[in-house]
Amino acid sequence: MTTIGYARVSTPGQSLDLQVDALAAAGAQTIHTDVASGALTARPGLDAALASLTSGDTLIIWRLDRLGRSLSHLVATVDQLADDGITLRSLHEAIDTSTATGRLTLTVFAGLAEFERSLTAERTAAGLAAARARGKRIGRPTVWTPERDQAARAMQEDGATPTEIARAIGVSRASVYRHVRQATDS
Repeated sequence: MTTIGYARVSTPGQSLDLQVDALAAAGAQTIHTDVASGALTARPGLDAALASLTSGDTLIIWRLDRLGRSLSHLVATVDQLADDGITLRSLHEAIDTSTATGRLTLTVFAGLAEFERSLTAERTAAGLAAARARGKRIGRPTVWTPERDQAARAMQEDGATPTEIARAIGVSRASVYRHVRQATDS
């Protein structure tokens, strides 16, 4: 049974010393670190820490926010650890998933994450509906200006391919195909 530590700071100007010292004092035999934003998917230190863990091992972190990019990512990571038989200890929040209280706390976090996702989806849907009701066009603005339309039509009449048209007027080929289809449907 191995105890692995993981520490992360967001910028090179920040120091890992506080976290590393706390993890070592808590019994971490090996400590993996990252200097990277928590929002980044690729964190080599975390990947190495997770890869070195096996069933019966413990992952120690200084704070929960060091582990996950978001609450939902944190919950997914903790669920994966539990599925693999790995215990998680967070020093700052005093959570230890080897105890009933620690598992309960993480279950509450999982419920809050699901609640947060539901609220976000509801707010987004309500905002989009309100915008549509006010006559707003939802989505990315069109790149197809009247000038581009005129240039594309002229090039098409001269026998240019959609790829040539797209390159010349600075839009994607898909935009050209969409425009050509709309023009022939009309």
